[in-house]
Amino acid sequence: MRRFVIGDIHGRRKALEQCLERSAFDGNKDLLICLGDVCDRGTEVKESFELLLQIKNLVYILGNHDKWFLEWALTGKREIVWTAQGGNASIRSYRDEPVPESHIRLLQSARLYYLLDNKLFVHAGIDPDSPLEEQTEYDFLWSRDLVQEALRSIDDPDIENITPYDEVFVGHTPTINYGFDVPVFIKGIWMMDTGAGWWGRLSIMDIDTKEYWQSDPVER
Repeated sequence: MRRFVIGDIHGRRKALEQCLERSAFDGNKDLLICLGDVCDRGTEVKESFELLLQIKNLVYILGNHDKWFLEWALTGKREIVWTAQGGNASIRSYRDEPVPESHIRLLQSARLYYLLDNKLFVHAGIDPDSPLEEQTEYDFLWSRDLVQEALRSIDDPDIENITPYDEVFVGHTPTINYGFDVPVFIKGIWMMDTGAGWWGRLSIMDIDTKEYWQSDPVER
């Protein structure tokens, strides 16, 4: 079994297909850890969920956009803050039809974080000074403090890793904000969101070898 992690998909089914194909991902044997935010912004949210649901060994990490999407799927409530940040694309993707129960169950069963061989996978970040069980949903789904701390420490040769984990894989904060459209490694943190929700690419990485593959730039 090969083990992979993929960044924020944001409704880019074609990009997801390209990543799976280019990495030679085996949907029946390999493990895929999805860092959340499969919905919003892109036009094929429904199709992206359907493709992920075909993967036998899938670990889904809840993202902040997933949280908004799930509330709409369960209640019909359309928060303005959500629709203004890509939620309308998700609504259009389902063409006024109910969200399938399989999509809802996937998000309801999603994890806030996942530990594998002292590697941590989380959508947004953590407080490295607090035990995971004492942290809040905001820390896991929203906070960029971990990434910002890594960036502040980038020129400090005395700091190799800002967390107690061997590596932490996060999405949420696009690397294109810092001039990169590839995964970025800083002080023990892998930034895996390479801008598929905007004008960048989607990236998938082999967790063990660190080889990565990318989609074409997404269509805006």
